[in-house]
Amino acid sequence: MTDLSRHARQLRDLADALDAQSDLADDPLVPHPDTLEIINGRHTSRGQINYAVPDDLQIQRGIRRYHADHGIQHGDIAALALDIFLRARGYPPDRASGRAEER
Repeated sequence: MTDLSRHARQLRDLADALDAQSDLADDPLVPHPDTLEIINGRHTSRGQINYAVPDDLQIQRGIRRYHADHGIQHGDIAALALDIFLRARGYPPDRASGRAEER
């Protein structure tokens, strides 16, 4: 009979890793800890993004209202929202190079 203990151990390790990830996935709107660290950093360099969005969505109004209610800066609100969206779709930032990929 084939010894499958090594495979069982690998499956347990994989299950443990998935369990650790699922703690973050319980609420899909919770910002990733790495994102919060970057946003809260004092010396974080910033870049401008400009995209036209439908006026009917009232994105700018929502950002202003959220800022008024929570005190989070407008750029940080946009960064958090986009980071959460992109991570949820499988596009996390590439931190291996020391900074996110620019396109």
